[in-house]
Amino acid sequence: MVCFSDLLNFNLRRDFLKKKDKFIFLCQSCGAQTPKWMGKCPACGGWDTLVEEKIIAASGKARPITSPKPVPINSVDVAESHRLQTGITEFDRVLGGGIVDGSLILIGGDPGIGKSTLMLQVLATLAQANKRCLYVSGEESVLQLSMRGKRLDSGSDSLFIVAETDLDSILSMVEKEHYDAMVIDSIQTVFHPEVSSTPGSVTQIREASMQFMRLAKTTGIPIFLVGHVTKVGAIAGPRIMEHMVDTVLYFEGDKSHIFRILRAVKNRFGSTNEIGVFEMREKGLSQVPNPSAIFLSDRSTVAPGSVVTSSMEGTRPILVEIQGLVSSTGMGNPRRTVLGLDHNRVALILAVMEKRLGMNLSGLDVFMNVIGGVRIVEPSADLAIAAALASSFLDKPVHKETTLIGEIGLTGEIRAVSHAQARIKEASKMGFTTCLVPSSAMKQLSKVKGMTIESVSFLKDAMEVLFDGQED
Repeated sequence: MVCFSDLLNFNLRRDFLKKKDKFIFLCQSCGAQTPKWMGKCPACGGWDTLVEEKIIAASGKARPITSPKPVPINSVDVAESHRLQTGITEFDRVLGGGIVDGSLILIGGDPGIGKSTLMLQVLATLAQANKRCLYVSGEESVLQLSMRGKRLDSGSDSLFIVAETDLDSILSMVEKEHYDAMVIDSIQTVFHPEVSSTPGSVTQIREASMQFMRLAKTTGIPIFLVGHVTKVGAIAGPRIMEHMVDTVLYFEGDKSHIFRILRAVKNRFGSTNEIGVFEMREKGLSQVPNPSAIFLSDRSTVAPGSVVTSSMEGTRPILVEIQGLVSSTGMGNPRRTVLGLDHNRVALILAVMEKRLGMNLSGLDVFMNVIGGVRIVEPSADLAIAAALASSFLDKPVHKETTLIGEIGLTGEIRAVSHAQARIKEASKMGFTTCLVPSSAMKQLSKVKGMTIESVSFLKDAMEVLFDGQED
């Protein structure tokens, strides 16, 4: 028989368990949830990425629901929407022609690469056009921001700065005053006061991103979110953050070089193939309108292993120098060091050269580099890579005024590439007189003044054109 005291204790214990806070473990890389801590995330496989997070129970209060009325898609006047020009041509090109009203843009990059400098210069140019801009910093004080602005000569009465990390305070600022553009530097420092987890956690980043997305869509204010990156180069935080934003930009570059490249990896309002090239100077970032001239400026003499190719970055061809070095090794396993190119692509070309050309490269060290810190991912540079390696292996230089474009197949054939005419015109503009192209692309090409176009069908034919006739 159950006594009254036991029943009372049971009810009290049940009420206590109901009110007790519940916790889960969230992965800081992918956002996966687990009821208990594990050393390895079961979803993404990351080690030591699970962090305890508190579950906030629903208040139970009913809230008023307002549903927007659906409208026919043909009734929307798209002419009212316009792009906001920043005045920085390289930046506008990457965005697809300018900033779209109400867009949420995420920009990431390595520490010290120049993300904050770029954002401050963008807002400064908008402020000079009488646009009210707000720069919210969670990493620097107002005094430090002012010092940076004076160094960059970015002072303006229309550019407002504030040091704040409270999400509610930031949203309140925008509700009280109208702004034409806004920067949050950085999203990892913003926190919601009702969320118990620390700033930078998956819960905080997800909540802040959602609130800023809602703010951008309801008010039409374009918002830039500056994000940190992890050791592997991905933007820190849950992947859902990149799905929520309209555009994801990566600011790339080597700190040992003065050039910086802005690349779009996601863009709902434009192409993801465009890049913007900047040069880091004492007064901040400066645009590079002709990257080909900059990347080839130090190429005064020709040595074995140096070849120039034309790479398409969006709608703009850029000439870059590819260098290859083949040397004997004193170790059991030859090294393969590749910078600025796809490592697997270089391995594929090495295998084709050994099989189709009879070059014994398996026991030699191979080093590849793209000058200027540029990264080439398209296969049109295959022929240039093979030529650079063969030039170093044979110790014979490729002619200084010769450029090469073409993709290499596994059977050694040279395949056509896109935008061949634009690539050749850019090479002619930079003073090159000979261009080696695939034979299949000749029907689509027209004559270019001052340029001799030679066609090849196989890799062996290209090597004969480049090196036969040269003295040993």
